Amino acid sequence: MAAQVFYRKWRPQTFSEVSGQEHVTQTLRNALSTGRVAHAYLFCGPRGTGKTSTGRILAKAVNCLSPVQGEPCGKCDICRAFAEGRLLDVIEIDAASNRGIDEIRDLRQKVSYAPNVARYKVYIIDEVHMLTEAASNALLKTLEEPPSHTIFILATTEPHKVLPTILSRCQRFDFRRIAQSAVVKRLSVIAEKEGITIPDEGLRLLARAATGSLRDAANLLEQLVAYYGKDIELTQVREMLGVTGDVRVKELARQVLGHDTAASLQTVSSVNRDGLDLRQFNRELVQYLRDLLLIKSGSEETVDVAAEDLTEMKKLVAPVAPERLLKVIRIFNDADLRLDSYSALPLELAVVESTIGEEGTAVTRPVKPAEVPARPEPFRAKVVSPGRSATTVPPAGTAVKPVEQMPVKAAEPAKASTDGKLNIEYLKLRWKDFVESLRGVGSSGNMDAFLRSACEPLEIEGDTITLAFFYDFHKAKVEDPKYRFLVEKKLAEVFGQPYQIRCVLREKPKRESSNSDEDNYMAKAAMRMGARIVDKRPIVEGQ
Repeated sequence: MAAQVFYRKWRPQTFSEVSGQEHVTQTLRNALSTGRVAHAYLFCGPRGTGKTSTGRILAKAVNCLSPVQGEPCGKCDICRAFAEGRLLDVIEIDAASNRGIDEIRDLRQKVSYAPNVARYKVYIIDEVHMLTEAASNALLKTLEEPPSHTIFILATTEPHKVLPTILSRCQRFDFRRIAQSAVVKRLSVIAEKEGITIPDEGLRLLARAATGSLRDAANLLEQLVAYYGKDIELTQVREMLGVTGDVRVKELARQVLGHDTAASLQTVSSVNRDGLDLRQFNRELVQYLRDLLLIKSGSEETVDVAAEDLTEMKKLVAPVAPERLLKVIRIFNDADLRLDSYSALPLELAVVESTIGEEGTAVTRPVKPAEVPARPEPFRAKVVSPGRSATTVPPAGTAVKPVEQMPVKAAEPAKASTDGKLNIEYLKLRWKDFVESLRGVGSSGNMDAFLRSACEPLEIEGDTITLAFFYDFHKAKVEDPKYRFLVEKKLAEVFGQPYQIRCVLREKPKRESSNSDEDNYMAKAAMRMGARIVDKRPIVEGQ
Protein backbone atom coordinates (compact mmCIF):
# COMPACT_ATOMS: atom_id res chain seq x y z
CA MET A 1 0.00 0.00 0.00
CA ALA A 2 1.38 3.41 -0.98
CA ALA A 3 2.25 5.78 1.86
CA GLN A 4 -0.17 8.62 2.47
CA VAL A 5 0.97 12.19 2.00
CA PHE A 6 1.32 14.23 5.17
CA TYR A 7 -1.77 16.41 4.76
CA ARG A 8 -3.98 13.32 4.39
CA LYS A 9 -2.18 11.20 6.96
CA TRP A 10 -2.41 13.89 9.62
CA ARG A 11 -5.79 15.30 8.63
CA PRO A 12 -7.70 16.34 11.81
CA GLN A 13 -10.13 13.72 13.10
CA THR A 14 -12.00 15.89 15.62
CA PHE A 15 -13.14 19.51 15.76
CA SER A 16 -10.56 20.26 18.45
CA GLU A 17 -7.75 19.25 16.05
CA VAL A 18 -8.84 21.74 13.36
CA SER A 19 -6.33 24.63 13.40
CA GLY A 20 -7.32 28.27 13.41
CA GLN A 21 -11.08 27.90 12.82
CA GLU A 22 -12.43 27.96 16.38
CA HIS A 23 -15.32 30.27 15.38
CA VAL A 24 -16.57 27.47 13.08
CA THR A 25 -15.81 24.36 15.12
CA GLN A 26 -17.27 25.71 18.37
CA THR A 27 -20.55 26.62 16.64
CA LEU A 28 -20.80 23.17 15.06
CA ARG A 29 -20.07 21.45 18.38
CA ASN A 30 -22.83 23.43 20.07
CA ALA A 31 -25.29 22.59 17.29
CA LEU A 32 -24.48 18.88 17.55
CA SER A 33 -24.73 18.92 21.35
CA THR A 34 -28.21 20.48 21.23
CA GLY A 35 -29.42 18.44 18.27
CA ARG A 36 -29.91 21.51 16.04
CA VAL A 37 -28.34 20.16 12.89
CA ALA A 38 -29.16 21.97 9.64
CA HIS A 39 -29.91 20.17 6.39
CA ALA A 40 -27.34 22.17 4.37
CA TYR A 41 -24.04 23.88 5.18
CA LEU A 42 -21.79 26.07 3.05
CA PHE A 43 -18.10 26.20 3.98
CA CYS A 44 -16.25 29.10 2.29
CA GLY A 45 -12.64 30.19 2.43
CA PRO A 46 -9.15 29.97 0.92
CA ARG A 47 -7.63 26.65 -0.04
CA GLY A 48 -6.04 24.50 2.62
CA THR A 49 -7.89 26.07 5.57
CA GLY A 50 -9.83 22.96 6.63
CA LYS A 51 -13.16 23.18 4.80
CA THR A 52 -13.30 19.58 3.55
CA SER A 53 -11.71 18.20 6.72
CA THR A 54 -14.32 19.97 8.85
CA GLY A 55 -17.05 18.64 6.57
CA ARG A 56 -15.78 15.08 7.05
CA ILE A 57 -15.67 15.52 10.84
CA LEU A 58 -19.23 16.89 10.78
CA ALA A 59 -20.39 13.92 8.69
CA LYS A 60 -18.80 11.54 11.21
CA ALA A 61 -20.13 13.42 14.25
CA VAL A 62 -23.80 13.48 13.15
CA ASN A 63 -23.66 9.69 12.69
CA CYS A 64 -21.50 8.82 15.73
CA LEU A 65 -23.19 6.35 18.10
CA SER A 66 -21.53 7.80 21.22
CA PRO A 67 -20.70 11.50 20.64
CA VAL A 68 -18.96 13.43 23.42
CA GLN A 69 -19.97 17.09 23.64
CA GLY A 70 -20.45 17.30 19.88
CA GLU A 71 -17.22 15.46 19.06
CA PRO A 72 -17.17 12.01 17.36
CA CYS A 73 -15.94 9.30 19.74
CA GLY A 74 -13.71 7.63 17.13
CA LYS A 75 -14.35 4.20 18.65
CA CYS A 76 -17.87 3.14 17.65
CA ASP A 77 -18.65 1.03 14.56
CA ILE A 78 -19.68 4.11 12.56
CA CYS A 79 -16.49 6.03 13.41
CA ARG A 80 -14.28 3.06 12.60
CA ALA A 81 -16.10 2.40 9.32
CA PHE A 82 -15.68 6.06 8.40
CA ALA A 83 -11.95 6.03 9.23
CA GLU A 84 -11.46 2.91 7.11
CA GLY A 85 -13.45 4.31 4.18
CA ARG A 86 -16.23 1.71 4.51
CA LEU A 87 -19.10 4.03 5.40
CA LEU A 88 -21.19 4.20 2.23
CA ASP A 89 -23.55 6.82 3.64
CA VAL A 90 -20.94 9.60 3.39
CA ILE A 91 -20.48 10.53 -0.27
CA GLU A 92 -17.79 12.99 -1.43
CA ILE A 93 -18.26 14.61 -4.84
CA ASP A 94 -15.74 16.80 -6.67
CA ALA A 95 -17.85 19.36 -8.50
CA ALA A 96 -14.86 20.42 -10.60
CA SER A 97 -14.95 17.09 -12.48
CA ASN A 98 -18.63 16.20 -11.94
CA ARG A 99 -20.18 19.52 -12.84
CA GLY A 100 -22.85 18.60 -15.36
CA ILE A 101 -26.61 18.26 -15.14
CA ASP A 102 -26.48 14.46 -15.54
CA GLU A 103 -24.37 14.00 -12.41
CA ILE A 104 -26.71 16.15 -10.31
CA ARG A 105 -29.78 14.36 -11.67
CA ASP A 106 -28.22 11.07 -10.63
CA LEU A 107 -27.57 12.55 -7.19
CA ARG A 108 -31.21 13.67 -6.89
CA GLN A 109 -32.41 10.15 -7.60
CA LYS A 110 -30.13 8.60 -4.97
CA VAL A 111 -30.91 11.21 -2.31
CA SER A 112 -34.35 9.74 -1.72
CA TYR A 113 -32.91 6.34 -0.72
CA ALA A 114 -32.54 5.78 3.01
CA PRO A 115 -29.06 5.43 4.55
CA ASN A 116 -27.53 1.96 4.67
CA VAL A 117 -26.35 1.83 8.29
CA ALA A 118 -25.93 5.43 9.47
CA ARG A 119 -28.48 7.87 10.79
CA TYR A 120 -27.89 10.41 8.01
CA LYS A 121 -26.74 10.22 4.43
CA VAL A 122 -24.21 13.05 4.05
CA TYR A 123 -23.16 14.53 0.70
CA ILE A 124 -19.92 16.58 0.71
CA ILE A 125 -19.70 18.56 -2.56
CA ASP A 126 -16.30 20.20 -2.99
CA GLU A 127 -15.74 23.24 -5.25
CA VAL A 128 -19.50 23.63 -5.64
CA HIS A 129 -19.03 26.88 -7.57
CA MET A 130 -17.77 24.81 -10.54
CA LEU A 131 -21.24 23.36 -11.24
CA THR A 132 -22.86 24.50 -14.46
CA GLU A 133 -25.89 26.77 -14.24
CA ALA A 134 -28.24 23.90 -15.13
CA ALA A 135 -26.60 21.62 -12.56
CA SER A 136 -26.83 24.36 -9.90
CA ASN A 137 -30.54 24.79 -10.58
CA ALA A 138 -31.02 21.03 -10.30
CA LEU A 139 -29.18 21.00 -6.97
CA LEU A 140 -31.34 23.88 -5.80
CA LYS A 141 -34.48 21.76 -6.23
CA THR A 142 -33.02 19.16 -3.88
CA LEU A 143 -31.94 21.76 -1.31
CA GLU A 144 -35.44 23.27 -1.26
CA GLU A 145 -37.11 20.04 -0.08
CA PRO A 146 -34.42 17.62 1.10
CA PRO A 147 -35.31 14.27 2.71
CA SER A 148 -35.06 14.33 6.49
CA HIS A 149 -32.26 11.74 6.44
CA THR A 150 -29.98 13.80 4.12
CA ILE A 151 -27.43 16.51 4.94
CA PHE A 152 -25.52 18.54 2.34
CA ILE A 153 -22.11 20.07 3.02
CA LEU A 154 -20.98 22.39 0.21
CA ALA A 155 -17.40 23.67 0.09
CA THR A 156 -16.05 26.44 -2.13
CA THR A 157 -13.19 28.90 -2.47
CA GLU A 158 -15.37 31.32 -4.49
CA PRO A 159 -18.79 31.77 -2.84
CA HIS A 160 -19.63 34.73 -5.09
CA LYS A 161 -19.96 32.27 -7.99
CA VAL A 162 -22.59 30.17 -6.18
CA LEU A 163 -26.25 30.88 -6.98
CA PRO A 164 -27.75 33.29 -4.42
CA THR A 165 -30.72 30.95 -4.10
CA ILE A 166 -28.39 28.14 -3.02
CA LEU A 167 -26.59 30.44 -0.57
CA SER A 168 -29.88 31.40 1.05
CA ARG A 169 -30.71 27.75 1.79
CA CYS A 170 -27.44 26.95 3.59
CA GLN A 171 -25.89 27.83 6.91
CA ARG A 172 -22.75 29.65 5.84
CA PHE A 173 -19.40 29.42 7.64
CA ASP A 174 -16.43 31.49 6.47
CA PHE A 175 -13.02 29.90 7.03
CA ARG A 176 -10.11 32.28 7.57
CA ARG A 177 -6.50 32.00 6.52
CA ILE A 178 -4.73 30.18 9.33
CA ALA A 179 -2.43 32.29 11.50
CA GLN A 180 1.29 31.56 11.18
CA SER A 181 1.49 30.62 14.85
CA ALA A 182 -1.25 27.99 14.39
CA VAL A 183 0.47 26.59 11.29
CA VAL A 184 3.80 26.36 13.14
CA LYS A 185 2.11 24.58 16.04
CA ARG A 186 0.52 21.99 13.75
CA LEU A 187 3.74 21.47 11.78
CA SER A 188 5.57 20.87 15.06
CA VAL A 189 3.10 18.11 15.91
CA ILE A 190 3.52 16.48 12.49
CA ALA A 191 7.33 16.75 12.68
CA GLU A 192 7.37 15.16 16.14
CA LYS A 193 5.15 12.25 15.08
CA GLU A 194 7.18 11.69 11.91
CA GLY A 195 10.53 11.87 13.71
CA ILE A 196 11.64 14.99 11.81
CA THR A 197 14.13 17.43 13.32
CA ILE A 198 13.83 20.97 11.99
CA PRO A 199 14.63 24.36 13.61
CA ASP A 200 11.73 26.53 14.79
CA GLU A 201 12.86 29.25 12.38
CA GLY A 202 12.53 26.72 9.54
CA LEU A 203 8.95 25.98 10.58
CA ARG A 204 8.20 29.72 10.64
CA LEU A 205 9.59 30.07 7.11
CA LEU A 206 7.35 27.20 5.94
CA ALA A 207 4.33 28.79 7.60
CA ARG A 208 5.06 32.15 6.02
CA ALA A 209 5.51 30.59 2.56
CA ALA A 210 2.19 28.72 2.89
CA THR A 211 0.30 32.04 3.34
CA GLY A 212 -2.33 30.63 5.66
CA SER A 213 -2.82 27.23 4.00
CA LEU A 214 -2.02 24.33 6.34
CA ARG A 215 -2.20 21.85 3.46
CA ASP A 216 0.45 23.80 1.53
CA ALA A 217 2.64 23.94 4.64
CA ALA A 218 2.38 20.17 5.17
CA ASN A 219 3.26 19.59 1.52
CA LEU A 220 6.33 21.84 1.83
CA LEU A 221 7.46 19.93 4.91
CA GLU A 222 7.08 16.65 3.04
CA GLN A 223 9.11 18.00 0.12
CA LEU A 224 11.90 18.92 2.52
CA VAL A 225 11.93 15.37 3.88
CA ALA A 226 12.05 13.99 0.34
CA TYR A 227 14.99 16.26 -0.57
CA TYR A 228 17.10 16.23 2.57
CA GLY A 229 15.85 13.43 4.83
CA LYS A 230 14.48 13.82 8.34
CA ASP A 231 17.34 15.94 9.70
CA ILE A 232 16.67 19.33 8.17
CA GLU A 233 18.80 22.46 8.56
CA LEU A 234 17.69 26.08 8.25
CA THR A 235 19.87 26.67 5.18
CA GLN A 236 18.12 23.76 3.43
CA VAL A 237 14.71 25.29 4.14
CA ARG A 238 15.86 28.59 2.70
CA GLU A 239 17.35 26.89 -0.34
CA MET A 240 14.16 24.97 -1.15
CA LEU A 241 11.89 27.98 -0.64
CA GLY A 242 14.18 30.29 -2.59
CA VAL A 243 14.44 32.55 0.44
CA THR A 244 17.67 34.51 0.40
CA GLY A 245 17.92 35.05 4.15
CA ASP A 246 20.53 37.54 3.09
CA VAL A 247 21.97 40.04 5.57
CA ARG A 248 21.92 42.56 2.73
CA VAL A 249 18.16 42.92 3.25
CA LYS A 250 18.90 44.61 6.57
CA GLU A 251 21.84 46.51 5.09
CA LEU A 252 19.73 47.93 2.27
CA ALA A 253 16.93 48.92 4.65
CA ARG A 254 19.45 50.75 6.84
CA GLN A 255 21.05 52.51 3.86
CA VAL A 256 17.74 53.57 2.31
CA LEU A 257 16.37 54.93 5.58
CA GLY A 258 19.67 56.79 5.99
CA HIS A 259 19.35 58.44 2.54
CA ASP A 260 22.60 56.78 1.39
CA THR A 261 21.96 56.48 -2.34
CA ALA A 262 25.46 55.38 -3.35
CA ALA A 263 25.72 52.57 -0.78
CA SER A 264 22.16 51.42 -1.52
CA LEU A 265 22.88 51.12 -5.24
CA GLN A 266 26.08 49.21 -4.50
CA THR A 267 24.11 46.75 -2.35
CA VAL A 268 21.55 46.17 -5.12
CA SER A 269 24.38 45.64 -7.59
CA SER A 270 26.04 43.14 -5.25
CA VAL A 271 22.80 41.18 -4.85
CA ASN A 272 22.30 41.11 -8.61
CA ARG A 273 25.88 40.00 -9.30
CA ASP A 274 25.50 37.09 -6.87
CA GLY A 275 22.54 35.80 -8.88
CA LEU A 276 19.89 36.11 -6.15
CA ASP A 277 16.23 36.17 -7.17
CA LEU A 278 15.54 39.91 -7.11
CA ARG A 279 11.78 39.43 -6.71
CA GLN A 280 12.31 37.30 -3.61
CA PHE A 281 14.93 39.73 -2.29
CA ASN A 282 12.49 42.61 -2.74
CA ARG A 283 9.70 40.65 -1.01
CA GLU A 284 11.96 40.06 1.97
CA LEU A 285 12.96 43.74 2.02
CA VAL A 286 9.30 44.84 2.03
CA GLN A 287 8.54 42.34 4.81
CA TYR A 288 11.46 43.68 6.87
CA LEU A 289 10.33 47.27 6.30
CA ARG A 290 6.80 46.26 7.30
CA ASP A 291 8.12 44.82 10.55
CA LEU A 292 9.95 48.10 11.17
CA LEU A 293 6.69 49.99 10.62
CA LEU A 294 4.87 47.74 13.10
CA ILE A 295 7.61 48.32 15.68
CA LYS A 296 7.48 52.07 15.06
CA SER A 297 3.70 51.99 15.50
CA GLY A 298 3.96 50.25 18.88
CA SER A 299 2.83 46.81 17.67
CA GLU A 300 6.10 44.99 18.25
CA GLU A 301 4.28 41.98 19.75
CA THR A 302 3.03 41.13 16.26
CA VAL A 303 6.59 40.96 14.85
CA ASP A 304 7.94 37.41 14.92
CA VAL A 305 11.69 37.94 15.40
CA ALA A 306 14.31 37.02 17.98
CA ALA A 307 14.83 39.33 20.96
CA GLU A 308 18.26 40.53 19.78
CA ASP A 309 16.88 41.29 16.30
CA LEU A 310 14.00 43.22 17.87
CA THR A 311 16.44 45.38 19.80
CA GLU A 312 18.43 46.10 16.64
CA MET A 313 15.27 46.99 14.69
CA LYS A 314 14.06 49.35 17.42
CA LYS A 315 17.38 51.17 17.31
CA LEU A 316 17.27 51.42 13.51
CA VAL A 317 13.73 52.78 13.30
CA ALA A 318 13.93 55.17 16.29
CA PRO A 319 14.99 58.29 14.31
CA VAL A 320 12.75 57.55 11.30
CA ALA A 321 9.35 59.24 10.99
CA PRO A 322 6.38 56.90 10.36
CA GLU A 323 5.46 58.87 7.22
CA ARG A 324 8.96 58.36 5.82
CA LEU A 325 8.82 54.63 6.56
CA LEU A 326 5.39 54.32 4.95
CA LYS A 327 6.58 56.06 1.79
CA VAL A 328 9.62 53.78 1.45
CA ILE A 329 7.44 50.66 1.86
CA ARG A 330 5.07 51.84 -0.85
CA ILE A 331 7.93 52.59 -3.25
CA PHE A 332 9.53 49.15 -2.93
CA ASN A 333 6.16 47.38 -2.85
CA ASP A 334 5.35 49.00 -6.20
CA ALA A 335 8.68 47.99 -7.79
CA ASP A 336 7.55 46.02 -10.85
CA LEU A 337 9.76 42.94 -11.18
CA ARG A 338 7.12 40.77 -12.84
CA LEU A 339 8.45 40.89 -16.38
CA ASP A 340 12.17 40.51 -15.75
CA SER A 341 13.35 39.26 -12.35
CA TYR A 342 17.00 39.48 -13.50
CA SER A 343 17.02 43.22 -14.18
CA ALA A 344 18.00 45.37 -11.22
CA LEU A 345 16.56 48.54 -12.78
CA PRO A 346 13.21 48.52 -10.87
CA LEU A 347 15.07 48.12 -7.58
CA GLU A 348 17.57 50.82 -8.52
CA LEU A 349 14.76 53.22 -9.39
CA ALA A 350 13.07 52.44 -6.09
CA VAL A 351 16.34 53.12 -4.24
CA VAL A 352 16.84 56.51 -5.90
CA GLU A 353 13.20 57.54 -5.43
CA SER A 354 13.23 56.62 -1.75
CA THR A 355 16.59 58.18 -0.90
CA ILE A 356 16.20 61.50 -2.76
CA GLY A 357 13.26 63.57 -1.60
CA GLU A 358 11.93 66.18 0.70
CA GLU A 359 12.48 64.10 3.83
CA GLY A 360 16.25 64.49 3.78
CA THR A 361 19.36 65.01 1.75
CA ALA A 362 20.64 62.02 -0.18
CA VAL A 363 24.22 60.90 0.32
CA THR A 364 25.60 60.78 -3.22
CA ARG A 365 28.94 61.06 -4.96
CA PRO A 366 29.74 64.41 -6.61
CA VAL A 367 29.09 64.56 -10.34
CA LYS A 368 32.21 65.17 -12.43
CA PRO A 369 32.04 68.00 -14.98
CA ALA A 370 32.66 65.53 -17.82
CA GLU A 371 29.49 63.64 -16.86
CA VAL A 372 27.24 66.66 -17.49
CA PRO A 373 25.69 66.31 -20.96
CA ALA A 374 26.26 69.14 -23.39
CA ARG A 375 23.23 71.21 -24.47
CA PRO A 376 23.03 72.44 -28.07
CA GLU A 377 21.18 75.62 -27.07
CA PRO A 378 21.88 76.60 -23.46
CA PHE A 379 19.39 78.73 -21.63
CA ARG A 380 19.04 80.44 -18.31
CA ALA A 381 15.90 79.39 -16.41
CA LYS A 382 14.28 81.46 -13.70
CA VAL A 383 12.98 79.07 -11.01
CA VAL A 384 10.87 79.94 -8.01
CA SER A 385 10.59 78.02 -4.76
CA PRO A 386 7.16 78.19 -3.08
CA GLY A 387 6.96 81.23 -0.80
CA ARG A 388 10.45 82.45 -1.84
CA SER A 389 11.95 84.86 -4.34
CA ALA A 390 12.73 83.91 -7.92
CA THR A 391 16.28 82.75 -8.61
CA THR A 392 18.00 82.34 -11.93
CA VAL A 393 19.72 78.99 -12.49
CA PRO A 394 22.31 79.11 -15.33
CA PRO A 395 23.51 76.06 -17.22
CA ALA A 396 26.79 74.40 -16.29
CA GLY A 397 29.90 76.36 -17.23
CA THR A 398 28.38 79.86 -17.17
CA ALA A 399 29.01 82.66 -14.71
CA VAL A 400 26.28 83.54 -12.28
CA LYS A 401 25.11 87.13 -12.18
CA PRO A 402 22.54 88.82 -9.93
CA VAL A 403 19.03 88.91 -11.29
CA GLU A 404 15.83 90.64 -10.32
CA GLN A 405 13.81 89.22 -7.43
CA MET A 406 10.20 88.24 -8.04
CA PRO A 407 8.18 86.99 -5.04
CA VAL A 408 5.71 84.31 -6.06
CA LYS A 409 2.88 82.66 -4.07
CA ALA A 410 2.91 78.88 -3.71
CA ALA A 411 0.48 77.07 -5.98
CA GLU A 412 -2.53 75.50 -4.27
CA PRO A 413 -3.10 71.75 -4.74
CA ALA A 414 -5.77 70.69 -7.19
CA LYS A 415 -9.12 69.67 -5.71
CA ALA A 416 -11.88 67.44 -7.04
CA SER A 417 -14.32 70.39 -6.97
CA THR A 418 -16.38 72.36 -4.51
CA ASP A 419 -19.56 70.33 -5.12
CA GLY A 420 -17.86 66.91 -4.71
CA LYS A 421 -17.94 66.13 -8.44
CA LEU A 422 -14.79 64.99 -10.17
CA ASN A 423 -13.13 67.47 -12.53
CA ILE A 424 -10.67 66.66 -15.27
CA GLU A 425 -7.72 68.48 -13.67
CA TYR A 426 -8.03 66.47 -10.45
CA LEU A 427 -8.49 63.23 -12.41
CA LYS A 428 -5.30 63.88 -14.40
CA LEU A 429 -3.46 64.62 -11.18
CA ARG A 430 -4.60 61.32 -9.63
CA TRP A 431 -4.44 59.27 -12.84
CA LYS A 432 -1.13 57.55 -12.07
CA ASP A 433 -2.38 56.54 -8.60
CA PHE A 434 -5.59 55.24 -10.12
CA VAL A 435 -3.69 53.10 -12.65
CA GLU A 436 -1.53 51.72 -9.82
CA SER A 437 -4.70 50.69 -7.95
CA LEU A 438 -5.53 48.34 -10.85
CA ARG A 439 -2.35 46.33 -10.38
CA GLY A 440 -3.29 42.70 -9.77
CA VAL A 441 -6.82 43.22 -11.16
CA GLY A 442 -8.08 41.11 -14.05
CA SER A 443 -7.76 37.46 -14.99
CA SER A 444 -3.99 37.84 -15.52
CA GLY A 445 -3.48 40.52 -12.87
CA ASN A 446 -2.25 43.06 -15.46
CA MET A 447 -5.23 45.37 -15.86
CA ASP A 448 -2.95 48.32 -15.10
CA ALA A 449 -0.85 47.50 -18.19
CA PHE A 450 -3.75 48.36 -20.52
CA LEU A 451 -3.90 51.91 -19.11
CA ARG A 452 -0.32 52.68 -18.14
CA SER A 453 1.21 55.02 -20.77
CA ALA A 454 -1.45 53.79 -23.21
CA CYS A 455 -4.11 56.42 -22.63
CA GLU A 456 -4.97 59.60 -20.77
CA PRO A 457 -8.20 61.08 -19.39
CA LEU A 458 -9.60 63.55 -21.92
CA GLU A 459 -12.79 65.02 -20.47
CA ILE A 460 -15.64 64.46 -18.03
CA GLU A 461 -19.28 64.99 -19.01
CA GLY A 462 -21.70 64.25 -16.21
CA ASP A 463 -20.97 60.71 -15.05
CA THR A 464 -19.02 59.77 -18.22
CA ILE A 465 -15.23 59.91 -18.40
CA THR A 466 -13.67 59.96 -21.87
CA LEU A 467 -10.35 58.13 -22.15
CA ALA A 468 -8.12 58.88 -25.15
CA PHE A 469 -6.13 55.81 -26.24
CA PHE A 470 -3.01 55.96 -28.38
CA TYR A 471 -3.30 52.42 -29.78
CA ASP A 472 -6.31 50.45 -30.97
CA PHE A 473 -5.15 47.30 -29.15
CA HIS A 474 -5.45 48.87 -25.69
CA LYS A 475 -8.70 50.61 -26.62
CA ALA A 476 -10.28 47.33 -27.75
CA LYS A 477 -9.17 45.58 -24.56
CA VAL A 478 -10.67 48.17 -22.22
CA GLU A 479 -13.88 48.32 -24.29
CA ASP A 480 -14.38 44.61 -23.62
CA PRO A 481 -17.36 44.46 -21.17
CA LYS A 482 -15.47 42.47 -18.51
CA TYR A 483 -12.54 44.89 -18.50
CA ARG A 484 -14.79 47.95 -18.75
CA PHE A 485 -16.63 46.70 -15.66
CA LEU A 486 -13.37 46.39 -13.70
CA VAL A 487 -12.25 49.91 -14.62
CA GLU A 488 -15.63 51.46 -13.77
CA LYS A 489 -15.77 49.53 -10.50
CA LYS A 490 -12.32 50.78 -9.50
CA LEU A 491 -13.25 54.36 -10.46
CA ALA A 492 -16.17 54.21 -8.05
CA GLU A 493 -13.94 52.82 -5.29
CA VAL A 494 -11.16 55.39 -5.72
CA PHE A 495 -13.24 58.53 -6.36
CA GLY A 496 -16.31 57.71 -4.28
CA GLN A 497 -19.01 57.81 -6.96
CA PRO A 498 -19.91 55.75 -10.04
CA TYR A 499 -18.62 56.69 -13.49
CA GLN A 500 -18.97 55.22 -16.96
CA ILE A 501 -16.09 55.31 -19.42
CA ARG A 502 -16.03 56.13 -23.13
CA CYS A 503 -12.99 55.16 -25.18
CA VAL A 504 -11.71 57.16 -28.17
CA LEU A 505 -8.60 56.83 -30.32
CA ARG A 506 -6.20 59.73 -30.82
CA GLU A 507 -2.61 60.27 -31.85
CA LYS A 508 -0.06 60.05 -29.06
CA PRO A 509 1.36 63.53 -28.27
CA LYS A 510 4.96 64.02 -29.31
CA ARG A 511 7.65 64.48 -26.69
CA GLU A 512 8.90 68.00 -26.14
CA SER A 513 12.23 69.06 -27.58
CA SER A 514 15.35 68.21 -25.60
CA ASN A 515 15.84 71.98 -25.16
CA SER A 516 12.75 72.28 -22.93
CA ASP A 517 13.00 73.93 -19.55
CA GLU A 518 12.70 70.64 -17.73
CA ASP A 519 15.70 69.24 -19.61
CA ASN A 520 18.13 71.59 -17.85
CA TYR A 521 19.54 69.34 -15.17
CA MET A 522 19.99 72.17 -12.66
CA ALA A 523 16.46 73.40 -13.19
CA LYS A 524 15.18 69.85 -12.73
CA ALA A 525 17.05 69.55 -9.44
CA ALA A 526 15.53 72.80 -8.22
CA MET A 527 12.03 71.74 -9.25
CA ARG A 528 12.38 68.47 -7.34
CA MET A 529 12.73 70.61 -4.22
CA GLY A 530 9.48 72.44 -4.93
CA ALA A 531 10.55 75.21 -7.36
CA ARG A 532 8.80 76.10 -10.60
CA ILE A 533 9.91 77.92 -13.79
CA VAL A 534 8.38 81.34 -14.41
CA ASP A 535 10.60 82.62 -17.21
CA LYS A 536 13.43 81.57 -19.51
CA ARG A 537 15.92 83.63 -21.49
CA PRO A 538 18.43 82.67 -24.18
CA ILE A 539 22.08 82.77 -23.18
CA VAL A 540 24.03 85.49 -24.94
CA GLU A 541 27.73 84.81 -25.27
CA GLY A 542 29.80 87.07 -23.05
CA GLN A 543 27.10 87.52 -20.40
